[in-house]
Amino acid sequence: MVEQGADEMLAGPNDDDIAILVVGDPFGATTHSDLMLRAKEKGMGVEVIHNVSIMNAVGCCGLQLYSYGETVSICFFTDEWKPDSFYAKIRENRKRGLHTLCLLDIKVKEMTVEEMMKGKYGKFQPPRYMTVNQCIEQLMEIEEIRNEGVYDWDTVCVGLARVGQPTQTLKAGTMRELLNEDFGGPLHSFVIAGDCHFFRDR
Repeated sequence: MVEQGADEMLAGPNDDDIAILVVGDPFGATTHSDLMLRAKEKGMGVEVIHNVSIMNAVGCCGLQLYSYGETVSICFFTDEWKPDSFYAKIRENRKRGLHTLCLLDIKVKEMTVEEMMKGKYGKFQPPRYMTVNQCIEQLMEIEEIRNEGVYDWDTVCVGLARVGQPTQTLKAGTMRELLNEDFGGPLHSFVIAGDCHFFRDR
């Protein structure tokens, strides 16, 4: 909505009240930063009320927030497309002993390439939410290809599901141990632990 409707939202009179409610912190996505800048350029007043985001809620897993390195996104792989830019970032984080928060892919209101080519806009695929299990499979697939020893089946990790909800689930263990764990419904996140001797002992 925000990407497609930004021009329409900003086209009205400057005294119109417009509210946008987003999941996570408003500035977690560049789209929202861009919208704010464009509104200010038009002389519109902008008020931001910050929200909770997985970027800070991940602290519930017990790993100190100041010991996290760069956050990475893990996208659903396809037969033709297996983005692995996360690998170098995880490598750098682990070299420095830092934890890595992995944001797992969400596919909502997605169309197939075939439908777009046929001009069948508006027909969407069912929503898909990456699980911790799928994330581990993809991480290990890239490790097998790159073979740089950035992480392995014995790397300590934390799987998180539905953080902040009554059904919140947190499970720590090695990638091997977490691969077949049932984390339940979405949304899932994943942390690759850096130096955490105290955490591991607990």
